[in-house]
Amino acid sequence: MRLVVLGAGAIGGFLGAHLARAGADVVLIARGPHLDAMRESGLRVIEAEGDWTVRVNVTDDFAAMRDATVVFVTLKAHSLPPVADRIASNLGAATSVVSAQNGIPWWYFQRLGGDLDGIHLETVDPGGTVARAIDPGRVIGCVVYPATSLVSPGVVRHVEGDRFSLGELDGSQSPRCVELSHLLASAGLKAPVQSRIRAELWLKLLGNAVFNPLSALTRATLGEMTRSPLVATVVRGAMEEVDAVARRVGIEVHVSIDQRIKGAERVGDHKTSMLQDLEARRPMEIDALTGSVVELGDRLGVPVPHLRTLYGSVKLLQAANL
Repeated sequence: MRLVVLGAGAIGGFLGAHLARAGADVVLIARGPHLDAMRESGLRVIEAEGDWTVRVNVTDDFAAMRDATVVFVTLKAHSLPPVADRIASNLGAATSVVSAQNGIPWWYFQRLGGDLDGIHLETVDPGGTVARAIDPGRVIGCVVYPATSLVSPGVVRHVEGDRFSLGELDGSQSPRCVELSHLLASAGLKAPVQSRIRAELWLKLLGNAVFNPLSALTRATLGEMTRSPLVATVVRGAMEEVDAVARRVGIEVHVSIDQRIKGAERVGDHKTSMLQDLEARRPMEIDALTGSVVELGDRLGVPVPHLRTLYGSVKLLQAANL
């Protein structure tokens, strides 16, 4: 099985490093100083148990995907629509695409059934560009749990988590998912195949849609936000809105809001990806993480006042920061 990781930053780099260390046939697609550093010195991973460095095959050429069995797309959600056609034109006839984006992904309503089947969210996939470019039959859903950061070119810090849940859009236990799960497990990662991958997406989104924008507005870490009684009502109110939208689309999140907050607290003083992007003056994933829930709530008639405030505030912040 030949693997390609497209967008080998913090998450993609962590994934690619583990695969390379395990001897998998993997190529990382990156750019700029990060690409140069990996070419020259390998990819270094900093973990609590110690640091390690692995030599990786890296390129900036999308053509590397043409003979891949599986392409992991670990680009930020807003980076995907501009390159969707390039991705599609470089996929092999039988190449599978593992979508590892945060938020409500572009494929969420594909092969769903029901009244919402086939719709797209403008906050995620403007004009339906990605959905048109990438055949849903190629797509494997993925929920990413590791907390990582790119501390410098060629260097990824891993805080906690090693799970990449996988799932077919139709819920089947396909041979390709099972094979990929085994391969990731051989690289020291957890990769269960889930029959309800959309439900697991909402479990993660319950925290991401709230903590990410709040961290950008306050500059606080996960630990600081969860320990603060001053923001507790905002966190809870916004999470209740995410849960209400999920229920409206038929998803019951099987973790309580209290449990989700405690889970974030256990991560400790880690900066969310949105705060990392803010500090680096990069575009933030506010549309995919929070705007998508606001858009879907509006479409379904679910009030989301807390989320709308967080979303609008971070949009203004981003406009001033770039």
